[in-house]
Amino acid sequence: MNKIQYEIVKEIAVLSASGSGYTKEINLISWNGKEPKYDIRSFSPNREKCGKNKRS
Repeated sequence: MNKIQYEIVKEIAVLSASGSGYTKEINLISWNGKEPKYDIRSFSPNREKCGKNKRS
């Protein structure tokens, strides 16, 4: 399985923060070198890990 790569093109806002240091953010992100898209998801304090984007 290939590793998913992402680049935060523009930081928009931090929506919330948890006691463990994770933040829910809205950013403009390019996934695997593709056209950037607006994205809302949780990130670890050092941004090494990110949560899955929940879709309804």
